[in-house]
Amino acid sequence: MKIMVIAAHPNLNESRANQAFVKKAAAHTGVDVRDLYQAYPDWQIDAAQEQRLLLEYDRVVFQFPFYWYSCPPLLKKWFDDVLTYGWAFGPGGDHLKGKEFIVATTTGGSENGYRSGGYNGFTISELIRPIQNTIVRCNGTFLPIFVTYNANEAPNDELHQEAKRYAAYIQQPSMVLSAH
Repeated sequence: MKIMVIAAHPNLNESRANQAFVKKAAAHTGVDVRDLYQAYPDWQIDAAQEQRLLLEYDRVVFQFPFYWYSCPPLLKKWFDDVLTYGWAFGPGGDHLKGKEFIVATTTGGSENGYRSGGYNGFTISELIRPIQNTIVRCNGTFLPIFVTYNANEAPNDELHQEAKRYAAYIQQPSMVLSAH
């Protein structure tokens, strides 16, 4: 299985967690990592190139820090520019049919903060629904998300273990992930 990780962190070099995840994932055969902010520092996304890349992979992982209850703005722009009518959805928009997608995100908050009645009022799964619905609308298969809580406070050895768990997770067969 060919996997493309689209890392969308505005300051990847300053993020201990996301940087650890990218390095661990990239060390595996069949996993390619793209740093979206490095690829498009001018925010001029080459939609045709991104669409060609999407066709080359069986699974796409959107890796990003979770803040303001969404993804970073360049990833949102990527969705808008790349997942277009007639290509990703609508008449003739079946290019992503059956392709697998995973959201992998890090939060600065605790898991308890992301629950009904918690500090953030909702679970991560509930807050990710707009991205999930986008993928489903584009005929993709949305697989269960990967979340690392307290990423800002985690000691380096804990982040190392999370990075190993992340790299293993994104390579699991979809049947295994769907059973979670």
